[in-house]
Amino acid sequence: MNNANGEKDTDGRSGFSDSDALRTHWKKIYEQSAVEKLGWYEERPEPSLKLIHEALPEKSSRILHVGAGASTLVDLLLEEGYENMWVNDISEEALRRLKERLGGNAKRIHWLVDDLIHPRKINQLRNIDCWHDRAVLHFFTRPEEQKSYFKLLRKVLRPGGHVIIAAFNKDGARKCSGLPVCRYDAKMLSQQLGPEFRLIKSFDYLYIMPSGEPRPYVYAWFQRALT
Repeated sequence: MNNANGEKDTDGRSGFSDSDALRTHWKKIYEQSAVEKLGWYEERPEPSLKLIHEALPEKSSRILHVGAGASTLVDLLLEEGYENMWVNDISEEALRRLKERLGGNAKRIHWLVDDLIHPRKINQLRNIDCWHDRAVLHFFTRPEEQKSYFKLLRKVLRPGGHVIIAAFNKDGARKCSGLPVCRYDAKMLSQQLGPEFRLIKSFDYLYIMPSGEPRPYVYAWFQRALT
């Protein structure tokens, strides 16, 4: 079976990725490296901050950060007064690192250790104002996984809500952290979301890893129709 990059799947299975295997993979990644050395670390994630500021001027907006890991974005938004944030990752270790860094501010966050493909907690949410994803979607290479991801997004996002996604662009890496990825452009994201979502803004962004290597991303901001 080939994945979305035309590469052969090596596990011999069809269908969804194994949740336990993914948890173990990301647990090891976070245990073996300092957060500041991880390939996706940003001291100040300017593209995400800029889009969130534009999409959500109201500090009471309900923001869901999927696959957030130990992102500094959460710290910065708290400092700016954003209070209604749900922070998700499949790795409990990643969120432990973030909680540790936040200290007493961790209690201001709703924490969700959950798998986006087999959700048990996120799928209980409703009326989210913004779904924010930096560098998670591209790890779902199988059509079944992508279908589940966007089904969950539609389930929790309110009418008129916003979607901000950053993924490896068409010129980006084919693998990350030892895993194959699916690369995107704004048109592909629009097709996945469907006609009820309007593309407001998209742009390419060259992220420089802590190692100094470049990683080309595409950022896209969509808004869901009110009806």
